[in-house]
Amino acid sequence: MALHLVKLCVGAASIEDLVAWQSGRMAEMAAAGETPRIFHTTFQTPKRGDELLDGGSLYWVIKGLIQARQKLIALEEGAKADGSRCCHLILDQQIVPVRPVPRRAFQGWRYLSAADAPVDLSGAEGAGAAEMSAKMRRELAELCLI
Repeated sequence: MALHLVKLCVGAASIEDLVAWQSGRMAEMAAAGETPRIFHTTFQTPKRGDELLDGGSLYWVIKGLIQARQKLIALEEGAKADGSRCCHLILDQQIVPVRPVPRRAFQGWRYLSAADAPVDLSGAEGAGAAEMSAKMRRELAELCLI
């Protein structure tokens, strides 16, 4: 059974903001002659990496709700601008909207079991919710309708 991570998406007000930020970052990398790829940098390397890479995703908390996920592709050792070690969580480019689930603020990342992971909105469960605006998804989630 896959294991997931959950992480606050600081600075994004919606899934659309996350998509725009990642698209812009990919364009910057391509313009600099680098291979474009999506990654998130974290100080700690997850100890349960094998479980995470066995179908796991990074679930993004946006404005107090888990709202989207990206499949984890790899965990790589990296370095920050100051030379200190870090871990790059290599992510799939596709951002999948999920059923919004409230999540209080926390630092770093947390493990999320497959049983506790919200369902994707792109399947039959979502019934078109993935195409709705962020405001509409938030309001429907507050009313417990999605």
